[in-house]
Amino acid sequence: MTARRGRLRCAFADLDLSWIDPARIGAHVHELSITQSVVDAVCEHAAGRRVHSVRVEIGALCAVVPDAMRFCFDLAAAGTVADGARLDLDIPPGWAHCRGCGARFAVTDPILLCRCGSADVEVLTGRELRILSMEVS
Repeated sequence: MTARRGRLRCAFADLDLSWIDPARIGAHVHELSITQSVVDAVCEHAAGRRVHSVRVEIGALCAVVPDAMRFCFDLAAAGTVADGARLDLDIPPGWAHCRGCGARFAVTDPILLCRCGSADVEVLTGRELRILSMEVS
């Protein structure tokens, strides 16, 4: 994928992005790159069949903004077999285990501290980023 003068080129699309305010999408370049990879994988596995929906799991600690990914999905899918497909996001919460006191606790941000004060924690869930399913015809 290469960006050049308001155009996004990838294996599946040549999108005119000149209508997008660069300040608006600039904050979502991370999500655009991830979403483009998702669309590329979906289109490859669809093997020319029409994609109607894609279900993606994004852990709460994955550093991906769900609304930004939804916005980017329509851009990345335009002109591909996934054009017009619905993006469903599953966002499992983050959970961690404290090696110090043995507690299992919810994690809502990347600062991994147990209530006991220990930073010796293991993240159990929340960093997932995977395509769970897709509906094609």
